[in-house]
Amino acid sequence: MDIDALRQDTPGTANRVHLNNAGAGLLSRRTLAAMTSHLELEAAVGGYEAAAQERDRINATRANIARLVGGQADEIALFDNSTHAWNAAFYSMRFKPGDRILTGRAEYGSSVLAYLQTAQRTGAEVVVVPDDESGQLDTTTLANLIDGRTKLVGVSHVPTSGGLINPAAEIGRITRAAGIPFLLDATQSVGQFPVDVDEIGCDLLTATGRKFLRGPRGTGFLWVRPEALEYLDPCVTEIEAATWDGKRGFTWHDGARRFETWEVSYSNVLGLSEAVQQALELGMDEIGRRAIFLGAYLRDRLEALPGVTTYDLGRNRCAIVTAKVDAVPTADVASTLTKQGINVTTTVAEHTQFDTEHRGVHPLVRLSPHYYNTEAELDRAVEVMAELARTAG
Repeated sequence: MDIDALRQDTPGTANRVHLNNAGAGLLSRRTLAAMTSHLELEAAVGGYEAAAQERDRINATRANIARLVGGQADEIALFDNSTHAWNAAFYSMRFKPGDRILTGRAEYGSSVLAYLQTAQRTGAEVVVVPDDESGQLDTTTLANLIDGRTKLVGVSHVPTSGGLINPAAEIGRITRAAGIPFLLDATQSVGQFPVDVDEIGCDLLTATGRKFLRGPRGTGFLWVRPEALEYLDPCVTEIEAATWDGKRGFTWHDGARRFETWEVSYSNVLGLSEAVQQALELGMDEIGRRAIFLGAYLRDRLEALPGVTTYDLGRNRCAIVTAKVDAVPTADVASTLTKQGINVTTTVAEHTQFDTEHRGVHPLVRLSPHYYNTEAELDRAVEVMAELARTAG
């Protein structure tokens, strides 16, 4: 990987140390060009006409995403964000009193709210699978909890609040053996390291474009295993999803397209397609090695600082690093880093409810490097946090 060339292709690296890739990655010049050129085309010829002119490139987006996750183009549905993609999958399932939804402590806040709403509406039960001694989802307990009442296992691959990588493939092995649908939220993993739906064994996968894929905001997608279409009843029906039969009925479109809506930002779609193509060209194995190395590099140096504590869980950890500086409010740590030109964010207790119930450690400073970051940039962040710890001590 030519890091210097990648940074030259990433305008944002010239004036910031961007350690907020778990929030939104920096766009490359080629992704930006794909988006702006389509906007210019819309301005020149009209929005509908531009879409018709670029139809082949737009349609190639699904094929590019399918290559990225190991699926087929007709198994991909495009959305304006990952939460809408996740909702489209989850709310297409039907639950009744006594049904059980199994999830983990690392589940994302919006998904937790959807589980709770569905439990209130239907009488289904939400069961939080405990972690093992490392802090990842306990797969032995998961297997023991699955019974005839279990209708869904929904898990975040990587939480928004730390470096944990949940054992998705082992979860998939358990759910496939039991015949239970497995919905994987891969929002923080797709683009950060290789994710293959067949190796994992999930039935539904959702992800965003704006984080480690380095695509534009306002993009996301859903992957659907073809067999899952038999038990999914999309919660929204419109002209992109179904065809009127000429009377008083309709038929769903083939594949995952039945989950899409007609109106979409095609400049964003083309930007996402370009970002995915760039990831494929660089190679997800190489991207994953670099990102996880940088995460470990940063975590090790923070752990070595007196007065600084890291909070990442699990046997396997990724490029998301969470920490606190003793006696310094988390918001002040983040503000100081920002003033030094270092982009970070903080975890939110309400966005990781089950983890908050268990640990109560939030808010934390969240630093998330990606492959185009340098060790020198990470050292700068460590120096700022070290000075804060020394001053507070």
